[in-house]
Parts: sequence; C-alpha cells; structure tokens
Amino acid sequence: MHEEDGTLRAPAVPKKLDARKQTGRLGEEAACQYLANAGYAVVTCNWRCRSGEIDIIAECDGRLVFVEVRTRRAGGRFGTAAESVDRRKQQKVRDIAQVYLRSVHRQNALIRFDVIAIMIDRTDETVIEYKHYEGAF
Repeated sequence: MHEEDGTLRAPAVPKKLDARKQTGRLGEEAACQYLANAGYAVVTCNWRCRSGEIDIIAECDGRLVFVEVRTRRAGGRFGTAAESVDRRKQQKVRDIAQVYLRSVHRQNALIRFDVIAIMIDRTDETVIEYKHYEGAF
C-alpha cells in the first residue's frame, strides 16, 4: 500500500501470529536438538512442496522418519500439542511424505511417522517437556 509520502509499507503482521510462529520455531529447533541427541540424523527441516511442509525429516536405523512437531505454551487453552495432530493433518503429512520420497527417488524406503509434542514455559520460553511418539500414525 502507498502512503501519502509515497513510500511503500508492508502490511502490519498481528502480534498473535508472530508469537505463534515464534513458538513453533522454538519447538522445531528444540525437536531437532532432541532428535540429534537421541541418535537420529536430521536430514532436513521445514521441507516444503506445493502440498505443504514436513517439519523434520530424519533418519534412524535405516528408516526415514517424518516428524510433525507441535508446540504449546504451558497453561494453554486448546488441548495438548499431540491432540492437535488430527486425521486430516496425518493424511496431509503422509501425502507430503510421498512427494518427498518421489523427489529423492526413495519410494521404497522404510518410513515412520512420529510426533514430537513440546511444552514451553510462558515466561522464559524454555522447554518444560518433550513427548516423542514414535510411529504415531
């Protein structure tokens, strides 16, 4: 949008959206570190295609692991992080995983779908809890 002075300004981003993105970013970074410490080789983070995004793709014991990361702040009102991975989201992750496998020519790879649920403290944004659901769907 052009202002009266002729400069171009970006539209304002709501603070709530910024906070949500920051929470998600913190969770994904923590999940990558958690997986690396647990012996996983992180292949890529935030892999995107037209269909959407896979948060983390890792490898462990010869198997590709597609990881959906869900992060919540302590005391939130919308249920647990893991509960937010509903059937629709599961199917979307499966579909995106197939696109990934085709793109890297590994359609016959052994795969697994995990969920990592992370709870962070509202005040200092430290991780309070990790829950790793292997083979979640």
